[in-house]
Amino acid sequence: MRRLLARRMKFHLLGAFVVSLGCATLYKFVVAEPRKRAYAAFYKNYDPMKDFEAMKAAGVLECAPPK
Repeated sequence: MRRLLARRMKFHLLGAFVVSLGCATLYKFVVAEPRKRAYAAFYKNYDPMKDFEAMKAAGVLECAPPK
């Protein structure tokens, strides 16, 4: 039973490192990359002035009342 904690700690530390690395990689490819592509596709054809005019016409903005 000597050095049992030390042996088990090495195993669990290595396992925790591998699991955390796997989770980070999974998050990157499942969440982050599709989100980046979605933002890029949205802003590719985004016209902020058209969006401003639509919000202005709807009366959403207090600083620019609708006409």
